[in-house]
Amino acid sequence: LLLLLHTTSKGSPLNLSQHFKHHIMSVNEKTELSVGFIGSGMMASAIMDGLIANKVVKGPEAISCSDVFDEPLERARKKGIHATKSNVEVCERAKDAIIVAVKPDTVTTICKDIMAVKQTFSAVIISVAAGVTIETLEHNLPGHRVVRVMPNTACTVGESASGYALGALGNDDDRAVVKAIFGSCGVAHELKEFLLNAVTGLSGSGPAYVFEFIEALADGGVRVGLPREEAIQLAAQTVKGAAEMVLATGQHPGALKDRVCSPGGTTIAGVDELEKGGMRASAIAAVKAATRRSMQLGGIPEADIVSKYNL
Repeated sequence: LLLLLHTTSKGSPLNLSQHFKHHIMSVNEKTELSVGFIGSGMMASAIMDGLIANKVVKGPEAISCSDVFDEPLERARKKGIHATKSNVEVCERAKDAIIVAVKPDTVTTICKDIMAVKQTFSAVIISVAAGVTIETLEHNLPGHRVVRVMPNTACTVGESASGYALGALGNDDDRAVVKAIFGSCGVAHELKEFLLNAVTGLSGSGPAYVFEFIEALADGGVRVGLPREEAIQLAAQTVKGAAEMVLATGQHPGALKDRVCSPGGTTIAGVDELEKGGMRASAIAAVKAATRRSMQLGGIPEADIVSKYNL
C-alpha cells in the first residue's frame, strides 16, 4: 500500500486518500433518490452513470429517462434504467428531481409536457440547458420549484465543475438534491444566477482552453524531439497532476508555481517565455469573451453588459 502525502499551505501533511474519501462521503449525503431525465444525450448519460456509481440512487431502476431518439434510450436500458419516449411518464415516475437536458430552443416545449402531467408531483425541476434563465423556467413552469445548473463536458469522465442557482421557490432539500446529483460527477457550487454567465465563461468553456493548452504543450514536446503520442500523454498527465495538486493542497497556484521555479533554472526560463507570449492575459481575455457571449445569448442588453458587468 502506497500512502501519498502532500503538504497543506500550513505545512501539515494532507492524506490524499482522505481527500478522495471525503469527496465520496460528501456526494453520498443524500442517497436513494428517484431521478428523471428529459433528454438522454451524452451529458445526461454521464450524470446517470455518476448517480449509479456513487449510490445516490438505490439502483438504475430508480432512474427514468426519455428521448426522441432510440439509441440513447437503448443505451440506458442496457444499464437497467427505465427508458421511454414519454416525457410525461418520466415526470410521473421521478419523485425527487427531473433534469431537463435538452437543447435550449426546445425547453419551452418540454415545459408544456411537464405542465401536462395530471398527477401531482413534488420533484424539483433542474435545467442544464445553456442560457435558459430561471425567469424563463418559472414563467413556463408556474408553481414548480426550479434550479438552473451549468455543468461542463468533463461530466462525462466524472470530473465536472458545475455552478447552480435556485429559483424563488427553491428550498434546502432542493439544494441537497442538486449537490448530491452533480457532486456525483464532479463538484457543484451554488452561486447567484447572474454569475452563471461567468461560470459559462470559466468552467463551462474552460475545457476547450485546457485542451488547446495541452495540444500546445504536446506540440512543444514534438518540437524538441518527443514522439507525438508520448508528448500528448505527458502533457495531459502534467495538467491533470498540477490541477490535483491545487485541489489537494489548498495552496495558491502561484505559490505552487514558485516552488517549482528554481533561481536560474529550466522552469523559470519556460515561465518567462509564457509571460512574453501573454498567456496569462490571453486566458483572462478568453474567460471575458465567453462570459460576454453567454450574456448576449441570454438576451442581456448590450448596454447592460457594458455598464453593469464592465465587459
